[in-house]
Amino acid sequence: QVQLVESGGGLVQAGGSLRLSCAASGRTFSRTAMGWFRQAPEKEREFLAVIRWIGSGTFDADSVKGRFTISKDNAKNTVYQQINSLKPEATAVYYCASRSRVGGNCYPRGEYEYGVWGQGTQVTVSS
Repeated sequence: QVQLVESGGGLVQAGGSLRLSCAASGRTFSRTAMGWFRQAPEKEREFLAVIRWIGSGTFDADSVKGRFTISKDNAKNTVYQQINSLKPEATAVYYCASRSRVGGNCYPRGEYEYGVWGQGTQVTVSS
């Protein structure tokens, strides 16, 4: 089992940037991918990006492509989400998630495809 802890959220003015971190502990050796999602109040959880753990292939949602960049540090068991040019509509709780299944979708975008989730970190963008 993997435990995930997000950090790096906060209050940011529109146009600003943040780098979110997700530190993993526990049984991390079996992971195949790490993803980032966000959920605003009364909204569905939205896929943002995914990165392969073995190798470094990535896939970004069209809604954030060019502004959000996912990356990782395998030695630190940490995945990052650099978010630039933030807009007020980006205000949400941001979650990281870990997938351990072998096979299937190499770049999963559905909540159901991830087995372990962090507690989330709040990002608030002011105008």
